[in-house]
Amino acid sequence: MTDTSPIDQTRTGARGVVSKISGSVVEVRFEAGELPEINTALEVLWDSKQRLTLEVQQHRDVRTARCVAIQATAGLACGTEVLDTGAPITVPVGDGVLGRLIDVVGDPIDHGPPLPADTPRRKIHRRPPKLAAQELSGDLFLSGIKVIDLLAPLAHGGKAAMFGGAGVGKTVLIMELIRTIVDKYKGTSVFAGVGERSREGHELWQELQKSGVIDRTVLVFGQMNEPPGARWRVALSALTVAEHFRDEMGKDVLLLIDNVFRFVQAGSEVSGLLGRLPSRVGYQPTLASEIAELEERISSVHNAAVTSIQAVYVPADDFTDPAVAATFTHLDSAIVLSRDMASEGLYPAVDPLASSSTLLDPSVVGKRHYDIAEETRRLIEQYQELREIISLLGIEELSASDRKAVGRARRLIRFLTQPFAVTSQFTGRKGASVSIKDTLDGCEAILNGAADDWEESALYMVGTLDEARARAEGGGS
Repeated sequence: MTDTSPIDQTRTGARGVVSKISGSVVEVRFEAGELPEINTALEVLWDSKQRLTLEVQQHRDVRTARCVAIQATAGLACGTEVLDTGAPITVPVGDGVLGRLIDVVGDPIDHGPPLPADTPRRKIHRRPPKLAAQELSGDLFLSGIKVIDLLAPLAHGGKAAMFGGAGVGKTVLIMELIRTIVDKYKGTSVFAGVGERSREGHELWQELQKSGVIDRTVLVFGQMNEPPGARWRVALSALTVAEHFRDEMGKDVLLLIDNVFRFVQAGSEVSGLLGRLPSRVGYQPTLASEIAELEERISSVHNAAVTSIQAVYVPADDFTDPAVAATFTHLDSAIVLSRDMASEGLYPAVDPLASSSTLLDPSVVGKRHYDIAEETRRLIEQYQELREIISLLGIEELSASDRKAVGRARRLIRFLTQPFAVTSQFTGRKGASVSIKDTLDGCEAILNGAADDWEESALYMVGTLDEARARAEGGGS
């Protein structure tokens, strides 16, 4: 549902007229000396019930501003009057938007009542906090997901991203993180749906209502069927809501973004519409600066933190893609999803060798955690190296020590799978959230040979090692 309130024709400010329309790009002509600045929001004064906001992107000459439309331009005609608001796009912030589903300009789209008239609004274009004011606590942000907490721990106040191609489980993983972390974390959450499908948004909305955390969550959506301008700016709108909770209310915030690649894709569409020459692989020449503008604002200050978890689509599973490579450089934790593991039914399909975290350091996680993680990685890497020999000659051709290593590696890989609450209706398995102690105890026991005599299936899709032991001794599946 969009804002259907009539346009206020009496507002003051410089006025121009639409001189050219080319899809989502609209040129507006002003009187000499009245040209609005870049990123200024313009309001179209037309007779449609739908609001139409334009954002200035280029100055064609001393009187013409080239703008990107944030909403659909259907029905817009040349000669229509446009108002210069004198400021960037603003979005509503604060407690008034908790539990609400809003669009890129802050209009409710959840069929609920209008937002209170006194709801404060903030500009979506802001500078990141000064370096002197930024502060990273270095504390772990435990997710309850074994493979992440063990091999790619998240930082409280840091940035983490899940990388994967189509169909490997990014959205399911981020929905599980919302469910487990938000419930345990008891903080405020902001979800940015960048180019989301309507089905995904509806499922998330229902999931948050069912789990009882909707009243502490703000959802900001720029859906796949919306113009590129909306998909391009919706992440900044969500980030502005999160920054208000952090800076003015002193609250810790969990910022979830799905999907950063669609943010880049929308920027590429806008760049093409504006006539810029493409850069590497056809991306916009401003790719690195656009990602930096978003990522550098996600930071923590001395009394409150914004912790961000992002999903990043990897086109054609190519991790050298410029959009993927540019995102990698801003992260504390990178969780890489593997198509091979997904095809084997090993969920979450987190690649234990490709995933990494700056927090996996003895001075941060402790020596025991670090040693178990490194030994787990070493054993799985040894198994991967031996897989080709096994497939060609059979496991009997390996030495006794190699056979033992392969057996333990296969059991570790299965122990690091986990049933999710958000998929329980499809799998019939109750979701499990596992403490870091249980994760470390379980992996250490497997590394020491405690599960050598168990069937591998006993360790598949369990929470703790005790559950696996009960399954192995009881012969259950």
